[in-house]
Amino acid sequence: MTTATTTTAPAPAPVTTPPGASWAAVSALARFETRMLLTRVPVVVALAVYIAWTVWRTRVSFDGFPALQDADRATQDGPLLVGLAVLLSANHAVLRSRRHDTERHLDVLVLPRWGRTVAHLLSVAAAALMTAVCVGGQFAWEALKPGAVGHGSPAELLVGPLSVLLLGGFGVLLARLVTAPFAAPLLIVLLLFLATFLGFSAGGWTRWLMPSVGTYSVVTLPSDLIGRPAAWHALYLGGLALALMSAAVLLSGGARLRTAQAAVAGAVALTLIGAVGQSRGVPETVTEARVRASVTPEKLHTCVERDATTYCAFPEWVPRTGDWARAVGDVRALAGGDAQDRPLVVRQRVEARYGLDADATLTPLTRPGEVTVGTAWGGNRVPEFAVAVAGVLVAGSEAAAGGLCDGRMVTVMWLALADRPDPVADLRRVRLDDSDTGSSIVVSQTEPLQMTSAQTELLRELLELPRDKAAAKVKAGWAELTAPKVTTDRVAQVLGLEKPEGENECL
Repeated sequence: MTTATTTTAPAPAPVTTPPGASWAAVSALARFETRMLLTRVPVVVALAVYIAWTVWRTRVSFDGFPALQDADRATQDGPLLVGLAVLLSANHAVLRSRRHDTERHLDVLVLPRWGRTVAHLLSVAAAALMTAVCVGGQFAWEALKPGAVGHGSPAELLVGPLSVLLLGGFGVLLARLVTAPFAAPLLIVLLLFLATFLGFSAGGWTRWLMPSVGTYSVVTLPSDLIGRPAAWHALYLGGLALALMSAAVLLSGGARLRTAQAAVAGAVALTLIGAVGQSRGVPETVTEARVRASVTPEKLHTCVERDATTYCAFPEWVPRTGDWARAVGDVRALAGGDAQDRPLVVRQRVEARYGLDADATLTPLTRPGEVTVGTAWGGNRVPEFAVAVAGVLVAGSEAAAGGLCDGRMVTVMWLALADRPDPVADLRRVRLDDSDTGSSIVVSQTEPLQMTSAQTELLRELLELPRDKAAAKVKAGWAELTAPKVTTDRVAQVLGLEKPEGENECL
């Protein structure tokens, strides 16, 4: 009798997944999705437009003399275009499996649905990082310009990249909420509508709910007087972006993940803290500092002396005194009498009491020999400052120069413009109507000046002469040319020019 022996094959050892295997899969998928996202047509076009626009604008921005506390805010609008493109493309990428009916195949893979969502979110983070590089490059370009002054805010610089992260995370979350392909385009239209409504119509705290809050200031303020809740706003954007991204993970089957739950709770807390902080308005200490800078700027100034002129500026603008000195030197070199060596004080002033939206004219200084200079420089500001210096040299003070209505205006304008590369072009720049004929208002940091048609005509004749010849005539007749109430006709006689035919009545 034979006995059959049955042998059973040993059971296979249980397969264990290394702890890092799933995250390795997430990382691999994230690299793939990042490559796909950054090569999508909307993202490529948006990045190209953003970079081209940034390069084109930064070449000539701020007339080459940026204040970095303004330059940091100038980095915030361009990334919004990239953010909208990332929103659309990330949403489209998440819905790819539904469009191609491969969702059921992905469900049997080792990578869970929430892991695939994390990979998409990491691709969005890569787009935000690329935007941060562009923002950093734009700000560095401004900071490296020879005429740059002031200090930028890291929180303001974070707004652009955080906006991309927020909008991209919104696109991923929307795909987990609504599978319709037209949801993202409709959301973009809604966001543009809200941006128009909240960004431009609202003047209160509600505008800070938008990603970018562009305060396009007419006046440049010292960096410690800006008063924008930039840090709170960055915290709000970062918290909101993290909340949306964590919610997308939860909706993708990650509700049991303690990390995701903690991330949502922490992100909501950060968002609320940031929202409350940014809604408090301008701190009282900043308001008081604005009043001091406006009413008693001399208490905050740092003064340096160059030749016969003392330059008093807010500490951030001290490096710019060399540019002011060149403008003053050009005017002094053309003057006669004691004007070349007469002591002057160039005092920087700003109206900060009304914040960044202020557009108030400064009152003229009444003390003899004091000239106002603003916080902006370059472009039209240079000939405007030259006119102010010439006015004080001729009339004695800014207050007296503001009331000029006689032939001395010819001398003032010639002193200011004769040494400029293109005097007639600068004449148009400093006149309110951009004209170089007829009567007009001459723009100034303080009270505007007036030019009659006859004075403009005589000035044009004087500018057409060789500069050295005209300078000799002006210096020879300096006493009469700067005498109070000298007529325009008398100025023409002293200079040996034809009597002007235009009207000679002040506006």
